[in-house]
Amino acid sequence: MDLAPGTILLGKYRLDEIIGTGGMGRVVRAAHLYLQQSVAIKILLPEMAESPSTVARFLREAQATVRLKSEHIARVIDVGTMPDGIPFMVMEHLEGNDLNQILRHHGPQIPEIVCDLMLQACEGMAEAHAMGIVHRDIKPSNFYITRRPDGSMLLKILDFGISKTPVGYDDLTGTQTVLGTPSYMSPEQMKGGKNTDARSDIWS
Repeated sequence: MDLAPGTILLGKYRLDEIIGTGGMGRVVRAAHLYLQQSVAIKILLPEMAESPSTVARFLREAQATVRLKSEHIARVIDVGTMPDGIPFMVMEHLEGNDLNQILRHHGPQIPEIVCDLMLQACEGMAEAHAMGIVHRDIKPSNFYITRRPDGSMLLKILDFGISKTPVGYDDLTGTQTVLGTPSYMSPEQMKGGKNTDARSDIWS
């Protein structure tokens, strides 16, 4: 798939730049040609799309996230597959940095800021937990810090790609499968993760 700047995706998105590449996919910044709106499009890597369980996990991330309405969850706008069958997810485009980048470049933050951001994270996760969704990969790089129109700091939770949801979980993750980031994982998640619940996110 051609991802050169200027490429038109799905007949309505003009690709502006690739803004990130991870283990599962690439994220590009694009402009909606008709709405004049900037969006982020997450596209599964072709080699990852060969695995049915990976495709299912990718689509589950979109399905889990689209149900969440909190301002502290990165909003999913659309989901589907490209003409070549590669899954994609269209999300709101955020300006800012993830918390890991902020800590790396600016060091520890003052208590007032830390408390405000963590309360925002708790508010976002509370909605997910109320719907039976356990994130399972809570860490600084999945907390994105942007700004509200009034200039105040706004935390957005990213990446529900390995979330545990009430339906379909056993089909995608075996009892001995360990998913997540080891340095932030709760002991029960380290042991396999099938029985993790909201308390695992709180641990992280």
